[in-house]
Amino acid sequence: MAKVIVNNLNKIYDNGFHAVKSVCFEADESEFVVLVGPSGCGKTTALRLIAGLEDITSGEIYIGETLVNKIPPKDRDIAMVFQNYALYPHMTVYDNMAFALMLRKDSKAEIRKKVDHAAGLLGIESMLDRKPGQLSGGQRQRVALGRAIVRNPKVFLFDEPLSNLDAKLRVQMRAEIVKLHRQLGNTMIYVTHDQVEAMTMAGKIVVMKDGIIHQIDTPLNVYNHPANLFVAGFIGSPAINLIQGKLVKGDGKLIFDCQDFQLDLAPHQTEAMTGFINKPIILGIRPEDIYDSVYDMMAELPQKMTAVCDLVEPLGSEYHVFLKTKQFEITAKFDPKQLPKIGSDLQITIDMKKSHFFDPETEACLV
Repeated sequence: MAKVIVNNLNKIYDNGFHAVKSVCFEADESEFVVLVGPSGCGKTTALRLIAGLEDITSGEIYIGETLVNKIPPKDRDIAMVFQNYALYPHMTVYDNMAFALMLRKDSKAEIRKKVDHAAGLLGIESMLDRKPGQLSGGQRQRVALGRAIVRNPKVFLFDEPLSNLDAKLRVQMRAEIVKLHRQLGNTMIYVTHDQVEAMTMAGKIVVMKDGIIHQIDTPLNVYNHPANLFVAGFIGSPAINLIQGKLVKGDGKLIFDCQDFQLDLAPHQTEAMTGFINKPIILGIRPEDIYDSVYDMMAELPQKMTAVCDLVEPLGSEYHVFLKTKQFEITAKFDPKQLPKIGSDLQITIDMKKSHFFDPETEACLV
């Protein structure tokens, strides 16, 4: 295991495209770091730069105490797990897992010991004599993981390894990777566009867009305290509701006014937002902080309003309710106590203590 330091990393291609822009982050020893963002945000390019599969335009990458900018991939003591598994189809599972150790000229006894150990961790002991074509997608991904594990590298690098799996298997495999990290204790850097994977797997999240890091923090802090509009909108499912309006004074407090409805700010918000009176502002409220007013006892600062129920998605444990006002569409998560009637007026409660406010110009989160 080793600490990874990425300092002011840049990648500019020959056509002038600036894919990675002054990226800086650290993965401490034994830490599980997830790079997350939409397609084209630069996360995979950053991972390939760490692996040595792309040339760095500028910046520094340290693995442990060693600057690895000029060190070839095979000498960086890293193992990479790819999206497409990259298994040799003519080799058995055993030979695929053992191949790097054979190249390293480890003894047959040592190779057998390491492959058997990795196969035991992954539950693929009975598959060692099969070839990849005889395996399911999940089994092939386990073999790809096993091939990385046998090398016992300082750092594991994962490039969207679960994106080819079906939804149920993805959930199972992400849990297995987290358990493997706990058992092995190696430093892991994991790339995904799936914010649910990032939230459930990471010890630390690095949120990227357009080659730039927008926030680095723990999953819960990224969720509860987003740095800006992009992070707030990207992390969370269903997405956060964003409503444009302005702040006005009223009876010694500040009120958010979007013409369709008015909501009182919480005391800590009033204190922080006095400089934005009569200025455009964006309110952010997550779907789980909106309640059917009949069941709003969970709200810490309840503010009621009326909206029309436009659509309901029953999910068993909860409902996703899509609401409309004159100008806005609002998504809420309701407990399955009572199914709202589509087309009816519905009184809802917004917990303003859980709301966020964003500057429309800078897109920064103000409170």
